[in-house]
Amino acid sequence: ADVAYLRSILPSTTEDAFFDYLATLDTSEVTVSAVPEGSVVFARVPFLQVKGPLLVVQLLETTLLCLVNYASLVATNASRFRLLAGPDVKLVEMGLRRAQGPDGALSASKYSYIGGECCPVAPHGTAATPSPMSLSPSLLAGFDYTSNVLAGKLYGIPVRGTIAHSFIMSFTSLEEVQLRKLPPLAGGEPVDLPALAESWLQRVDTNPLFAHARSGLPNFCAVALALHQLGYQAIGVRLDSGDLAQQSKEVRRVLRACGAHFQVPWFETIPIAVSNDISEQSLEEFSREGSEIDMIGVGTNLVTCPLQPSLGCVYKLVEVNGSPCLKLTEDEEKMTIPGSKTIYRLYDAAGHPFMDLMALEEEPSPSAGQELAVRVLGMLGEARKVVPTTVEPLHRTYFRDGQMCEPLPSLLEVKSHAQASLSLLNPAHRRLHEPQPYPVAVSERLHRLLAELRQASQ
Repeated sequence: ADVAYLRSILPSTTEDAFFDYLATLDTSEVTVSAVPEGSVVFARVPFLQVKGPLLVVQLLETTLLCLVNYASLVATNASRFRLLAGPDVKLVEMGLRRAQGPDGALSASKYSYIGGECCPVAPHGTAATPSPMSLSPSLLAGFDYTSNVLAGKLYGIPVRGTIAHSFIMSFTSLEEVQLRKLPPLAGGEPVDLPALAESWLQRVDTNPLFAHARSGLPNFCAVALALHQLGYQAIGVRLDSGDLAQQSKEVRRVLRACGAHFQVPWFETIPIAVSNDISEQSLEEFSREGSEIDMIGVGTNLVTCPLQPSLGCVYKLVEVNGSPCLKLTEDEEKMTIPGSKTIYRLYDAAGHPFMDLMALEEEPSPSAGQELAVRVLGMLGEARKVVPTTVEPLHRTYFRDGQMCEPLPSLLEVKSHAQASLSLLNPAHRRLHEPQPYPVAVSERLHRLLAELRQASQ
């Protein structure tokens, strides 16, 4: 059917042999290697390499870029939110209504749960034939929950949500509430919960603790106290307008006082959740002002990535039939690095990665403690000596000659790897404002090849 469709849209002069050839195409000669999903990757470091027949790997370009670009972008965005929120606050992805269609929404839920970082600019590809991109990472591993129930079903992501305003607004009085009776948790005769809550509200309303409390808070406390009397605990409070940091502190003060007055210890730890167009700036303000917020729902500013709406990962040809290729440009940052390569991450004595190194595939692997001569991208005219304490090859082969050759990790395993990957970064490289540039280098041999190809093309 696919070939028939192509035949219908291509010029009538297209030879039949071309369509016969298309019908025989498969990936039986394709090999794909990549950094493990959840890894931190840096600008210009190839994080996926594809080898195989030229036409086949060219046809894979658009598919691979589509799969990788938004996934890496939203994982990075989730990582930034997590870094700002800190380790203790729960984060809920709530972007389904604002995402770019149902496919974008599911991708946003999945990759914000992983969390990740594709650091600064767009990574350039490298491969034996062509080459692209990476998948995901994070320090505290992204978001904790999603409000997208389908994503929960498909991917096993924990689901959390809130009661719709429209549901609350649909009631005009307590008399409309059906199924009023709730049995005590320990057993016994069911109790009229609205009536019990109203009796508690009378006690709450006359208490000086609530003299300046916002209108919804006394009602919440009355219902929570009624639930407590029957052996249940309230789930939490949600704030979604106004000064959220200040309100959270006011609410916590009242909850603590109420718990102490009515001798309900768990009241002081009732979770406080906030939402309302939360952005990175919002989280910075919460941190600066101090808050009592336990859970944050983020939607639009997570899934649409307004600070960088697209990620410019590219897929470039670097070698054909064993001959290295080079794309020349006046902008050195856009120049490709030729040849089929192996990528290494070099670590210092403190266990932090301090440099990523590209070397030609046939070069011997660098060793820990060995002095290496390298050329840092952006400063290729200057040789530099480094001595890594640990050397880690970044790429693993997942698909060889048309067959999966390594099992893919579960989403939870990717999330754990993301946490470990970002946690290893030096804080100077990890900080969101004015991070120290992370150096990416080439070996001396690869630098010589690059210089020879540039010279030959002039």
